[in-house]
Formats: sequence, C-alpha cells, structure tokens
Amino acid sequence: MKITKKSQSFDPCPEYSGQAVVVDVTPLKKTETAYGPKEVFRVVFETKALRQDGSPFCVWSRGFTPSLNEKAAFSQFLRKWFGRALTEAEASEFDTENLIGKTADITVVHEQGRNGETYANIGLIRPDRTGKPMQASGKYTRAKDREANKDAEYRRADQENASGTEDNWRHTKVHVGRNKGIDLCDLDREAVQALIDNWLPTAKANPKPLADDRRLIAALEQAAAELAAEADDQIPMGNQPY
Repeated sequence: MKITKKSQSFDPCPEYSGQAVVVDVTPLKKTETAYGPKEVFRVVFETKALRQDGSPFCVWSRGFTPSLNEKAAFSQFLRKWFGRALTEAEASEFDTENLIGKTADITVVHEQGRNGETYANIGLIRPDRTGKPMQASGKYTRAKDREANKDAEYRRADQENASGTEDNWRHTKVHVGRNKGIDLCDLDREAVQALIDNWLPTAKANPKPLADDRRLIAALEQAAAELAAEADDQIPMGNQPY
C-alpha cells in the first residue's frame, strides 16, 4: 500500500502586509461551529502579492454571522477596518455589497490546520492610509457568479433556440450595470426582470442609442413578451431556466 502526503488544492496567499481591495463578499453558507451549525459569509481581499503567472493572491476573512451587534465578530472586524464604530445610519441597514472595491491595510499570517495544511488568515486589518486607490485586477470571479455559472451549461442546453442561431435574446450579452459581460441566459429571472423594469424604459427613451443598447433593448423586449406570456399561463418561475 502506497501512502502519499495529501497536497493542498491551491496555494495560500503568502504572508503579506500592505494594501488590499475587497473583491467579494460570499453568499451565506451553513457551517458547523463550536456553537452548532450557523450560516456564515466571508470577505475576500485581493492583495498585491503575485503568483508566478502574474495573477494576484487573494485572502479570505474568517467566517462571520450576519450580525451587527456591537459584540459580534463582524462588527469588531469593521471597527478595526474603518478605525471607528458604525454610525447609527450605517448600522440600521448595512449592505455588504458596498464593501466591494473598498481598500484596507491588512497583514496576512500563516497558520497550520489540524490536517497539516497551511492556511492564510487575516491577522490584522486597519484603515488604508495610503491615499492611493487600488483597483482590483478583474481576474477574480465572485462566488455568487461561480454558483450561477455551474448551471449555465445546463441552461443553455435545456432552452430552445427558436431561430437556430446564437442571436436570440437569451444569448445577448449585458453591457451595463452589475451584470456587465454576462449573457441574459446566465441571469436569474429576477435580474432579467430588473433590467426590463429599470434599464429598458430609459434606454428606449434615448433618441440615439448605441449599437449595444439597441441589441439589449431588442433582447429585453423579447424577454418581456415571453415572461408576460408565461405569467398568463401561470408557469412557475422556478421551472424556467435562464
């Protein structure tokens, strides 16, 4: 019987001290803790430490429960990061999406896990005092987008392309907003409907739309017609892949 040492699935961020920028706040995920199962999320920072291929290392925060209680770990993390406590207005309705693109001064330290693997952890976080903006490389794919893309191949195969080509509305690429660069078929129904409700009326009112605008307008008009027809037929939302 041959026994080999288990290799790590990826290289952890090296020990590092310096500027970092938030590239993700992960979706809630149920995790076993010392106090039982809890839903936690993590904040992902992109650093200036580079791999051999030139891509930057990222480091994940500890898992946080979504609580802004002053004694909660996430509140303490934000206090150290911002250099102050949250204001009443911030704490009343804190949106973690607003952390995307925010910079910090972090120190990454290495710790050994029980399985012998090396883990990179954020040992210290402080306000970014450089005064120089740090732009994310764009090479990191957010966790929510990776989850969405897991079903993309299935959705593409499952949906019927009436024209027999790739130019029907589902394969039109979004060029605006937070879903920029994603095909309509890779968005969930709520995201498509949001474009129809919020972007489409303004775009149609533009007397001189760009070519990309015209393509997306046409696609969303087709989408709106199909969604309306499905609503009339009382088709359950979850049964229609997009």
